[in-house]
Amino acid sequence: MGSLIQASIVLTLMLVMAAKMVQGQGTRVGFYSRSCPRVESIVRSTVQTHFRSDPTVAPNLLRMHFHDCFVQGCDGSILLNGSSSEKTSIANQNLIGYDVIDDAKTQLEAACPGVVSCADILALATRDAVVLTNGPNWQVPTGRRDGRVSQASGTSSLPGPRESVDSQKQKFAAKGLNTQDLVALVGGHTIGTAACGTFSFRVNNFNSTTQVDPSIDPAFVSQLQAQCPAGGNAATRVGLDTGSIGRFDTSFFNNLRNGRGVLLSDQLLWSDASTRPIVQRFLGVRGLAALNFNVEFGRSMVKMSNVGVKTGNNGEIRKICSAVNS
Repeated sequence: MGSLIQASIVLTLMLVMAAKMVQGQGTRVGFYSRSCPRVESIVRSTVQTHFRSDPTVAPNLLRMHFHDCFVQGCDGSILLNGSSSEKTSIANQNLIGYDVIDDAKTQLEAACPGVVSCADILALATRDAVVLTNGPNWQVPTGRRDGRVSQASGTSSLPGPRESVDSQKQKFAAKGLNTQDLVALVGGHTIGTAACGTFSFRVNNFNSTTQVDPSIDPAFVSQLQAQCPAGGNAATRVGLDTGSIGRFDTSFFNNLRNGRGVLLSDQLLWSDASTRPIVQRFLGVRGLAALNFNVEFGRSMVKMSNVGVKTGNNGEIRKICSAVNS
């Protein structure tokens, strides 16, 4: 028991240090300590309430935060309504969890009117959602302001489910994120799901000469074909971490090693020479310096959450998260 407590303390300290090392651009841990001291407890309680009724809000909030940060920076632009806003893009059409952010915003406007940004609420809610899936708890630097522009066309900067590793690396590098950040953040798929339409081609019509992607474990093919038959419902969702759906752990990386990655873009992390060693280090493979997935995921999340943030006089503090201030 003593060793477990000690390990937990060490992990917490490492995550605190990681947050302090990468915070910047005007954000900092405790930004609202005087202006809205209950912000984190209000957001946490709101996420817990929604999670109890629908645990799928956790992967959706994580995905929402990622998609927000990769389009115009972490400015809450994904939350805005509009006929051609980011919400309407194919990449975001199946997202849920906006009501979690709206609920927290309503409570925060009652407690601290005009103080807490929607972008910060999303960053905090994402961390709290990950914790509820047995994931790490990291300190979230705050102080972001909300953007006023949201365009569906901007989502072209998001990595896609068929994307090569080189292309993924380029898109991450454009946001100041390195290859280890890429593997760590994709590891968030441990709690994620994907629609059949994004990967069923791998087991039903891979290319002109091969029906099934040869990188898939043969024993896994029939399972995927049963879940996503040819001509079936493309919207049916399948867990991305077979055997550990909804639980934050390293099982996702073990599945990649065993040819059981669901998305092609995920499985390629094992076959690519630049990303495979990082996957192996997260798995603790002998002969390589081990990486603690929880620590590195928290570190990369903080780093990502500072991409393109608006601070100071840039942006605004929205009164409601789905619309810019009038």
